[in-house]
Parts: sequence; structure tokens; C-alpha cells
Amino acid sequence: QVQLVESGGGLVQAGDSLRLSCAASGRTFGVGVMAWFRQAPGKSRLFVSAISWSGGSTRYADSVKGRFTISRDNTKNTRYLQMSALRPEDTAIYYCAAARSPYLAAVSGSYNSWGQGTQVTVSS
Repeated sequence: QVQLVESGGGLVQAGDSLRLSCAASGRTFGVGVMAWFRQAPGKSRLFVSAISWSGGSTRYADSVKGRFTISRDNTKNTRYLQMSALRPEDTAIYYCAAARSPYLAAVSGSYNSWGQGTQVTVSS
């Protein structure tokens, strides 16, 4: 079992930047991929970005490509999501997820470990 804890959310203005962190603990040796999803009020949970445990491969949703960067620090078992040029439509709860498979899946059902989420609110 992998435990995930997100942090770094907050209230920012459009155009600002924010960095989210996801700290993993427990059976991390079995993790193949970690990802970020987000869920806005009344909407389904959507894929944002994913990174292989080694960090060699990344994937982004079209809506965040060029604005968000996913990275990792294996010494801290932590993944980051650097968000720049934030827009009001980026407002959501952001969740960290982990999967055993090394495939950079964009479907939430492919991930079996989830964090509690961190709120990101972007005002216009």
C-alpha cells in the first residue's frame, strides 16, 4: 500500500504560479507511475499529468501543456506539479495518484492509490 499526501494548494490570481507536492510513503518500490488529476465542482475527475517513477517519461493533458511541469525528487519520494500562467478554469481539487503499471495512463481507474487532494483556486 502506498500513502500519498498532497500539499501546496491555495488561492492565487490569474497568471500566477503555484507548486503542488505529493509525498509518497509505504510500499513505494512497487510504484510505476505517479500522476495528477483534478476535479472541479460538479465535474468528473480529469487527468492533468503523469510521470514515470524513474522520471524518464512524462505526459500532459492538452489543457495544461506548456503551462504545467511535472517533476520528481526520488531522494524524498516526492513528485511536484509546477503550475504557471494559471487560469480561473484551473480551479479544482488536485489529487495525486499512483499506479503499479509503468504506463502513463490518463484514466483515473488505472490508479489504485490516491491522496486526499489539495484545493487550488484561481481568481480572475
